[in-house]
Amino acid sequence: MRISATVITKNEGSNIERCLAALDFVDEIVVVDAESTDRTVELARKYTERVYINPWPGHIQQKNHAIELAQGEWILSIDADEVITPDLRQEILAVKNNRDQAIDGYYIPRRSNFIGRWITHCGWSPDYHLRLFLKSKGRFGGMNPHDIVVLKGAAEYFRQPMLHYTYPSLEIYLSRLNSYTTIAAKELKSRGKSFKLRHIILSPLATFIKMYVIKAGFRDGWEGFMLCVLSSYYVLVKYLKLWELNLGEIPGED
Repeated sequence: MRISATVITKNEGSNIERCLAALDFVDEIVVVDAESTDRTVELARKYTERVYINPWPGHIQQKNHAIELAQGEWILSIDADEVITPDLRQEILAVKNNRDQAIDGYYIPRRSNFIGRWITHCGWSPDYHLRLFLKSKGRFGGMNPHDIVVLKGAAEYFRQPMLHYTYPSLEIYLSRLNSYTTIAAKELKSRGKSFKLRHIILSPLATFIKMYVIKAGFRDGWEGFMLCVLSSYYVLVKYLKLWELNLGEIPGED
């Protein structure tokens, strides 16, 4: 069972070494960089010779490109701001040394840090992602920027989490919000989605209620409240950008 870890990057100089240093147990590391302007490529080459430059085509497309470059039969897809913990490493190695032939992929729970606090509610925990899978059975799909692995086979769940240092500051969150909402709005437009008034009246409120009340975001303190508010704002901005892309379209209801 040969494992290739794949990582896509764009200006991840502050994260990349922490990520790659924890991948010393895999058989190879493949990094695909989208023309970073910081030291990402230089730092990545300290851990692997297999660093490639590919202009940004989208999250799904870039991750699938990295898979195609990998030589291992198994893919461990990790984002640059994620870290494999020692306990998770042992769980992965146990599977590698004694694999169940009927299983083609494994979901990994993710523990995410938001502005210095580990979020345990808000719908962020448990947060399972299919990240270890047989190359011949899986590829990324879904909708940019929120990609998912589409697996043609059976999967199991790991118990130990990987760490996700997702938003260390509000500045970074708001910067990504602007970028991600633009990507999401364009994806919605490309799929023929029309803007409706309920998208900006009801959807943001529903998002906040779901995260803060139903998913107990209030238990994550002030940071949980901020995360729920900002997540609802994300929904609002996404649909306002969809409206902007369809200027001339009269908002209405179904």
